[in-house]
Amino acid sequence: MNGLKDVLGIGNAIVDILFLVDPSFLARHHLTKGSMTLVDASRASTIFSEAKDTTQISGGSVGNTMAGIAYLGGTGSYIGKVSNDNLGGLFREDLESLGIKFSGEPSINNTPTACCLVMITPDGERTMATFLGACSELIPEDVIPEVVSEHQITYLEGYLWDAPLAQESMVKAASVAKASNRQVALTLSDSFCVERHRESFKDLIGDYVDLLFSNEDEILSLCQQDETESALQIVRSFCDIVVVTRGAKGSLIATGTETLKIDAVPVNDVIDTTGAGDLFAAGFLFGFTHGYDINESGKIGSTMAAEVISHVGARP
Repeated sequence: MNGLKDVLGIGNAIVDILFLVDPSFLARHHLTKGSMTLVDASRASTIFSEAKDTTQISGGSVGNTMAGIAYLGGTGSYIGKVSNDNLGGLFREDLESLGIKFSGEPSINNTPTACCLVMITPDGERTMATFLGACSELIPEDVIPEVVSEHQITYLEGYLWDAPLAQESMVKAASVAKASNRQVALTLSDSFCVERHRESFKDLIGDYVDLLFSNEDEILSLCQQDETESALQIVRSFCDIVVVTRGAKGSLIATGTETLKIDAVPVNDVIDTTGAGDLFAAGFLFGFTHGYDINESGKIGSTMAAEVISHVGARP
């Protein structure tokens, strides 16, 4: 669409703190390997106190995706809530240094900027403990209609659905996008998130979402099915395009009439899977907004995912 930016991301503005651990670390802190657990400030501090050789990088699921889109040469903006603290400043600076415009007023309560403790085990799997902080204070007033309408796609983060006012903000953005004849994309974010909000997610998807991003666990949870193909048959009836990432098995892209299988790009040395799904979405959304068909968009996504697993992910 001539004159429009590519993607507006709306998500949890989080600074990732990455460090290597062994499986016993996860067990000691009662964390489920491969999942995301919400923690309060006290628990986050306890986990962080045992961390060694940490690296701080602005992240959050949709934040990662927006960085990936910028890396490919795409354009976009980001709406999220941070505080006027060091991590909040880091988040703004990191995105804007990539050409992604940050939109949103700082926390009025001086709630600390959110952080995500990303614990990486020797097999490259990541386990996250997230302190949401200022993220939970995103309100509908942060969503400016003019900002939404100047983007081809508004990309929503499922994790945001945990906060009631953030839900209102997401619905407002989706409503403005549809009224402006723009498209809406959603990432389901996490199977535990899906379990918490299964029915309201279905309503959101059916009412607004054109492109749905999910991994296998999330789509199976959403549809309460045991087989991915069965889940796709359900979701494709109320969503135009459904993208399911499957790790080493590649990805599936379902429309109303067909299912495409996209092979994974081989990775010889898995260093860190942090952000792989987010970067897949970045590649797909970049391709989709630049005139590529869904097959080519999926291949760009697979290449991006492989790059973050084997190279970009080597951050600790």
